[in-house]
Amino acid sequence: MATGQFAFALNTNRFLACAPLADQPFAMSGVPYDGVVTNRPGARFGPQAIRAASLMLCDGIHPVFDVSPLDLLGDALDMRLPNASPLPEVRAHIERQAAELMARHHCVFLGGDHSVTLSLLRAAKARHGEALACVHFDAHCDTWTDHFGEPSGHGTWTYEAIQEGLISAEHTVQIGIRSPGVRAAREYVADQGGQIFTARALRGLDGAALGPVLAAIRERIGHRPCYLTLDIDVLDPAFAPGTGTPEPGGLTSAQVLTFIEELAGLNWVGMDCVEVAPAYDHAELTTNAAATFVWAYLCGQVAKRTRA
Repeated sequence: MATGQFAFALNTNRFLACAPLADQPFAMSGVPYDGVVTNRPGARFGPQAIRAASLMLCDGIHPVFDVSPLDLLGDALDMRLPNASPLPEVRAHIERQAAELMARHHCVFLGGDHSVTLSLLRAAKARHGEALACVHFDAHCDTWTDHFGEPSGHGTWTYEAIQEGLISAEHTVQIGIRSPGVRAAREYVADQGGQIFTARALRGLDGAALGPVLAAIRERIGHRPCYLTLDIDVLDPAFAPGTGTPEPGGLTSAQVLTFIEELAGLNWVGMDCVEVAPAYDHAELTTNAAATFVWAYLCGQVAKRTRA
């Protein structure tokens, strides 16, 4: 889509109307799977809805980083997945396809429910050879040891990732946690040496007021390879109604953008944005937020690359 075309004139199914993926340094890929949600299904339709919303970003030049990812980004479209197969088989397909992309590109993945992140972390850990740091935006801790009797799901991946050594617990930061849950799950990351900034602790903080939080995250993670996983339900439902398990009392879009922009200097190795369920959205609030978060992340990484 050339600059100046109307965003509502949908003539592409690629993020920012970028080119198909070839040898660009940055890659976009959809992971259209929602087979283990515990409330409302529909996140399998998230990738395409986020792509459609991204067209509203027009030429894509970020007002802080003053760059656009457009010329350095390629869209691989959606992974081909056996959606009706058992979760371990689906995860194996995701890991294999993610590993192929990560071998050649800095990747952003559009979910899909949050169970897909475990496969993405497995591929990233194999790629980088050490347990990763992880910044995890979410309303839910995702550290339950089972899902209503099922051994694995979209609320167990953080526990599984730490147990498997995919992420380093002491280099893991959770942001926006607020859902009901037993203490063992709510505080699991902190008990393992990580850090949790709950939504309650972040109430009323934005801009410069987030400075101490951002400094603490930078100090904890340092230069360790770091993965960003962003569950859209970290936002209050007023900002993101289109998700499977909304939780009142969440972060604002402005708060999340502050985190993404101010933490751009971390040693990021990849990102996912998950749990966007467009059937429950209103006025494209959720998909616009998701597209903007992904775009801001990409712009931060492009700025680092072009100014190095």
